Amino acid sequence: MSVEQIVLPVQGMSCQKCVRKLTEALQVLGGVESAEVSLEQRQALVRFDQARLDRAQVEAAIVAAGFRVAEDAPDEAPAPPSPKPTPAASPVASRRATLLLKGMTCANCANTIEKGVAGMPGVVSASVNFAAEKLAVEFDPARLQIPDILHKVEDLGYRARQTGAGGSDGKLSFAIRGMHCASCAGTIEKKLGALEGMRSVRINFAEDTGSVEFDPRRLDREAIFQAVEDAGYTPLVSRDAAEEAGEARIQRNWLIFAAALSLPIMPLMWTGPFGAATGYLNALLATIVQFSAGLTFYRGAWKSLKNRAANMDVLVAMGISAAYGYSVLALFHLFGVGGEVFFETSAMLITFIRFGKWLEARAKGKASQALKKLLQLQADRALLLVDGKEQEVPASRVQVGDLVVVRPGEKVPVDGEVVEGESAVDESMVTGESVPVDKESGSPVTGATLNRTGRLLVKATRVGEETVLAQIVRMVEEAQGDKAPIQRLADAVSNWFVPAVVGVALLTFVAWYGMFGAEFLFAFKMAIAVLVIACPCALGLATPTAIMVGSAVGLSAGILFKRASVLENISRLQVVLLDKTGTLTRGEFSVTDLHPASGVAEDELLRIAAAAEAASSHPLARAVVRRAEEDGLAPPAVSGVEEVGGHGLICTLEGERVLAGSHRLMEREGVDVAAFAAPAEQLAGQGKSLVYIAREGAPLGVVALADTLKENAADTIERLRALGLKTVMITGDRRAAAAAVAGQLGLDGVEAEVLPGDKLEVVRGYQQQGHFVGMVGDGINDAPALAQADIGIAIGSGTDVAKETGDIILVKGDIRDVERGIRLGRKTLVKIKQNLFWAFVYNVVGIPVAAGVLFPAFGIVLKPEFAGLAMAFSSVSVVTNSLLLKRYARRL
Repeated sequence: MSVEQIVLPVQGMSCQKCVRKLTEALQVLGGVESAEVSLEQRQALVRFDQARLDRAQVEAAIVAAGFRVAEDAPDEAPAPPSPKPTPAASPVASRRATLLLKGMTCANCANTIEKGVAGMPGVVSASVNFAAEKLAVEFDPARLQIPDILHKVEDLGYRARQTGAGGSDGKLSFAIRGMHCASCAGTIEKKLGALEGMRSVRINFAEDTGSVEFDPRRLDREAIFQAVEDAGYTPLVSRDAAEEAGEARIQRNWLIFAAALSLPIMPLMWTGPFGAATGYLNALLATIVQFSAGLTFYRGAWKSLKNRAANMDVLVAMGISAAYGYSVLALFHLFGVGGEVFFETSAMLITFIRFGKWLEARAKGKASQALKKLLQLQADRALLLVDGKEQEVPASRVQVGDLVVVRPGEKVPVDGEVVEGESAVDESMVTGESVPVDKESGSPVTGATLNRTGRLLVKATRVGEETVLAQIVRMVEEAQGDKAPIQRLADAVSNWFVPAVVGVALLTFVAWYGMFGAEFLFAFKMAIAVLVIACPCALGLATPTAIMVGSAVGLSAGILFKRASVLENISRLQVVLLDKTGTLTRGEFSVTDLHPASGVAEDELLRIAAAAEAASSHPLARAVVRRAEEDGLAPPAVSGVEEVGGHGLICTLEGERVLAGSHRLMEREGVDVAAFAAPAEQLAGQGKSLVYIAREGAPLGVVALADTLKENAADTIERLRALGLKTVMITGDRRAAAAAVAGQLGLDGVEAEVLPGDKLEVVRGYQQQGHFVGMVGDGINDAPALAQADIGIAIGSGTDVAKETGDIILVKGDIRDVERGIRLGRKTLVKIKQNLFWAFVYNVVGIPVAAGVLFPAFGIVLKPEFAGLAMAFSSVSVVTNSLLLKRYARRL
């Protein structure tokens, strides 16, 4: 047997799940002896039998698994690395960035950008969200930088910029809040123009934005923003909201312009008030519309064809050119063409499509509304405490370690820790909980939360991009920019959609004019109708709009989905593994039962137990002391404390020798506890921990403690089972104790006596049985298991959203959100399937109708302009259907 070993650089891997997926895909190939995949080095080392397999088949398996093989893959495996690699040999971590795109008109534009950027050397992955107009790219910073990617997008014929970026290259774009008229814009321009180093200033009142060019050696963003504030206005880093509003406004204005010129054409054509000159007037109106409002379709078509692709603009440009061009030839009797003209067709086509674009821009803005609202929650100003004096500054100027004063009714400007003061803080914007949380010295606070009652002095611990709010926004943006697996179907269709439609249009013309003997104009209009009714946009919007709305609904409920694929894949879950401590239970013990000896009161037993346990820091000891405090008991002081490792402690209380500990401690000290055998056995069977108390050799009783279940744990398990999921608890407890807890909760199974490091193997075991597995844990101790699971669900608080483990983060820490997240994922997938269904059905039905299949039997003909209107509404209907998902928030 001839064995070959090759190393293939692999692009597209982002986590250990990718590694596992690719490894399994390679190992199942016949002839593969071994396959080792490295995320750090982004490569796959494969040993295989040359008689049964070749390199091309290995590469094909990698592509089939959803990854890409780099072009510079070496033919042979490198030598084994030395035990101590030099720093130069260390792999360079890839970098992720999100770029805002402009100029796309349909899903094919998104595909063009995606393919163009993905093909750049150094790019690991690229994904374009057509609905959100964003490019999520992962790349090797050692091989290229953001400006290289921006230039590539520009070369493809589109515009791009980095989110929240600007200034380092001497160019800055930002939004402005507070302008009321054109003179406001003039005031800001004058103020900025006076700055040393400022080269040019453009303030757009209509869009509430500003763009400046400056010398970065003499000016920076802070100085520019300060000048805007000095002028009496508020600069904002994010232009997203302003740009979306501006886009909708631009589309509306073009619609009004096109309609004002197009609508008179039809009545003029019917009435002919100016005789023969009426035709020339109609030609003039149509020409103005064609080369003003319609010019955008020609630009888009040129960009697309230049990149050897075809988008919706190509279809529209062909349709309006055919209608307008024929009418011009017929009007002036050029090249022997004469007869009826139909200038209204091209003009109304442009107007109706502009109408659809306006509706689409408005609908897409609503789809990302939740994220914009979250960004608007950030505080613009902060009250710094400098040398004992309060100084109001922009929130962006606060640095880590600064002291910030937060008065009642104000927003907390940054993440920090309370240094002084007490108050109740409304954290509903982060956790979804409506009840304010009490804060005192040492308590953490989160930026953008609302201080309700008292004055707080806060020390800043995280600012800018490191704050919880910024991390949440970044997570949601990444999820909305990600591409769900089901979108691949729409992408595949979009690739051949436009050429196929052009072919159908030509076939329609040939069939009517050449085969059925119809008039030239009839066949011509039928072909134009086919061109303009086809809509690849609906296919491109079907998945991302549903993902955007679904992730926004989750965000409002405190459920963060880190990737779009999670919203789709969560519906495939079959088994849910739940960590016990901190997930199903509170993670802290409490006293559940007191069994005193005959003649001993419960209060006396608890008083003596708490006195002894007060000298220990063990979790069980602290729980006993806490129970005594809750009951109003004041345990006396003890002396001569002796810790007996693993058994308990011995001390002197009020001159008497007291024991507090396990059954083994009692045996060691010769204390007979046989009288408690029955209740002890029953309590131990329920999974409770026992602490025996004895005084002067005589047993006083038994204190039982348990890690109490979370209030909604049993209800959550019942709901998960109602969804058809198998529920299994993972715990390090003894099997008997674990079974008792599982019985209380109604779980389907239990994995007991599992060490923390072995949880990953438990997850892997269920996966090897063919199950699609979800793992629920606290995101820290359970990190390996969460990463191994098909869907990792991290239970966390509002200050823990930065967890790298887990595909879903439950910000509130509410166990019920596990079931809610699964239901939301299923509902989102239903919406995606509905959108794709209607997008396909629209084209499958609409194109034949436009081609005239109903004309022979019913005499139904679809005019080109109405075909264009139908095309416009198809995209709007898909986005509107996605927006209906918002109503599901009330049922979570």
